[in-house]
Amino acid sequence: MDDSLQLSSIVHGLSSIVCHPYVQRRAILVRYLNANTVDVMNETIKPKLRPVQIHPVSHNGQEGFVLQDSLGLSKHMIFVPRALAPILALMDGTRTPKGLQVGLQLRLGIYVPLPVIERLIAQLDEALMLENERFEQARAHALAAYRRAPYRPLAHANAVYPEDPQNLASVLDEYGANMPPLPDPPPRPIRGVVSPHIDYARGGPIYAGVWTYTREAAQLAERVILLGTDHNGDFGAITLTRQNYATPYGVLPTDREIVDALVEAIGEEEAFREELHHRSEHSIELALVWLHHMRGGNPVPVVPVLLGSFAHFTAGEADPARDEGLNAAIRVLQEAAREKPTLVVAAADLAHVGPAFGDPQPWGMAEKTRLRSADEELMQAMIEGDAERFFRAIARVHDRYRICGLPPIYVLLRVLEGAQGVATGYDQCPADEQFGSVVSVCGVALW
Repeated sequence: MDDSLQLSSIVHGLSSIVCHPYVQRRAILVRYLNANTVDVMNETIKPKLRPVQIHPVSHNGQEGFVLQDSLGLSKHMIFVPRALAPILALMDGTRTPKGLQVGLQLRLGIYVPLPVIERLIAQLDEALMLENERFEQARAHALAAYRRAPYRPLAHANAVYPEDPQNLASVLDEYGANMPPLPDPPPRPIRGVVSPHIDYARGGPIYAGVWTYTREAAQLAERVILLGTDHNGDFGAITLTRQNYATPYGVLPTDREIVDALVEAIGEEEAFREELHHRSEHSIELALVWLHHMRGGNPVPVVPVLLGSFAHFTAGEADPARDEGLNAAIRVLQEAAREKPTLVVAAADLAHVGPAFGDPQPWGMAEKTRLRSADEELMQAMIEGDAERFFRAIARVHDRYRICGLPPIYVLLRVLEGAQGVATGYDQCPADEQFGSVVSVCGVALW
């Protein structure tokens, strides 16, 4: 569940796969294409694939991709052989099954029998991976259930961390034994934190370092604004929820007054369009567990904000400094941070490189050294409180290193404009068994 496999939207093209293997994958049904079990499909159907998670796999000697619903509405996974995968990029809602068949022939010279295509469409529909009425009904039902619950349930307990609070406390304390040496105490009260959101097994010492260093600030905070990467979020999305967040230590109430102010600033539709992402997204959850741990289980009002992709910004299509919705939200958060002792947290990892993320070759020592240098430039911008420099360093290389923490770190630096700070740790974590793929993480404290 972390960033070694952030599954990007297939509808943006198979070449844009950027993902992160999570710790445990559920044992769910993998369905295979069976060309002999499909009736002739209504030719008025024009399937449109939703944003889904996609994992490259090898199964029984066959290369292909496993598709999984990123919202968790369906427990089905679908295996698509590599040769058939290009059809997914053509499922944009404009082609019938016959149109898909012709499209493959004209574009790639690939002939696929119509029953195979129909079978794939039927299985995608059953797995709720198509944008249609069936999916909309399932999403509406899931969202209503999410909002009715007394709090957002733990989505990653017993996969990333123990659900039992005593066991959890022991595990988190053990990470402290391996954390990097900490800097001198801060000269002024800490107001901001950059915390990883990688799984604890790989990032535990970096988590422990930054949260130990900021323990007093966490304990004294009367409000916590938590900015998390939305790994399935739309471009520029700012996604809110009025639901409370739970950890094994108890429930952290959501500060609805600030949420309502954000809604007024960016609009109801924009604020809650992707609210269901809060249900399973790990970035906020994993940071809140550490926050609650450092507070000894004492609750504090939180403002959970998920931030979608900045790819349109790094591609030069727009400028985050001039984005009206983003600027409106930042003004609300700046005012909230001034009202009372507030800790602003960016739950964010850095680079995602190597074959696990689409790079052609494994990253060796020389490449990892260059990566560290690039990450140090970003960390220097963080500790100088320079949001523009931080963003430009990423945009200059067209997000070559896939910085999945770009949105929350950028917003943190804008909210705490002019803050200064210190790095508490840095690491490059393996994202495959050969350590040819890497997720880099850091801890930063700002005052």
